[in-house]
Amino acid sequence: MTLVEVLPEKYYREGHLPGAIQMPHDEVRARAGAVLPDKDAFVVAYCANTACQNSRIAAQTLAAMGYTNVAEYEEGKQDWIEAGLPIEKNQQGA
Repeated sequence: MTLVEVLPEKYYREGHLPGAIQMPHDEVRARAGAVLPDKDAFVVAYCANTACQNSRIAAQTLAAMGYTNVAEYEEGKQDWIEAGLPIEKNQQGA
């Protein structure tokens, strides 16, 4: 499974789900081929919370590009943090 945070890099650096890569939703079409070479791998896109639509946009874009196993973590980073789960900070995006 590959977790993809689809928020701008600033938010990724402030904290992201462990092991997640960063790819803004508006750069998915340009960057996905290099960052996600296996179109059959399980990819989970997430953003800030349920109000944020970036993960929906990214997941739809990936599906339109031929990715076959894409999911959206709709509740996003806010849900993760509120559940008391760990986040990673200050790392470079993908």
